Amino acid sequence: MSADSHALAPADHSPISGLAHDIRGGISNPILGMLLFIASEIMFFAGLFAAYFSTRANFVDANGVKEWPPSEFADILNPFSLILVATVILILSSVTLQMALWAIRRDDRTGFLRNMAFTFILGITFLLLQAYDYSLLFQEGLTMGSGPFGTTYFTLTGFHGAHVFGGVIMLGVVLYRGMSGQFSSRHHDAVEAASLYWHFVDVVWIVLFTILYFL
Repeated sequence: MSADSHALAPADHSPISGLAHDIRGGISNPILGMLLFIASEIMFFAGLFAAYFSTRANFVDANGVKEWPPSEFADILNPFSLILVATVILILSSVTLQMALWAIRRDDRTGFLRNMAFTFILGITFLLLQAYDYSLLFQEGLTMGSGPFGTTYFTLTGFHGAHVFGGVIMLGVVLYRGMSGQFSSRHHDAVEAASLYWHFVDVVWIVLFTILYFL
């Protein structure tokens, strides 16, 4: 293909265009490393979910009743409460991060920084809401020591929260680097890698929220 045909080729700002370009030219180390890390994390969470369902299937309370969650906690976990607000915020953060990625792909640094800042703030807000929700559950008597149910609930949500915390740090680093002018339409692998991780964390939470509150 001639240089002129390259120059005339239309710009593609679709969600996967950047990654597709990397695949054609060889996936960059940051993106490849993140994909491998996410693959290992999928197996990690799959193991946690398997342990949860095994515990749930074999649980019998002190009265010999097979009920999950146990009756004393059945009314505590309300999906249409603060936790739903936190869920919406986390989903919204994925939207703003994708908008930031689209912006840097077209060299819109203002849009990139604005949406990265929104994403960073939303990520912190999710963590604060989860911490507050924990405090409410503690007041209701649901703790890590509340039998198998409490153990599995706080293990699953706690590990996910730790991943969100790590993601917020990653977003903060990307935002700082963006403010320093380190990214452009040609060089933004770190943004791509961070977005892959954050979307993964978002999907895990949606699955987790559905399992814990609706199934």
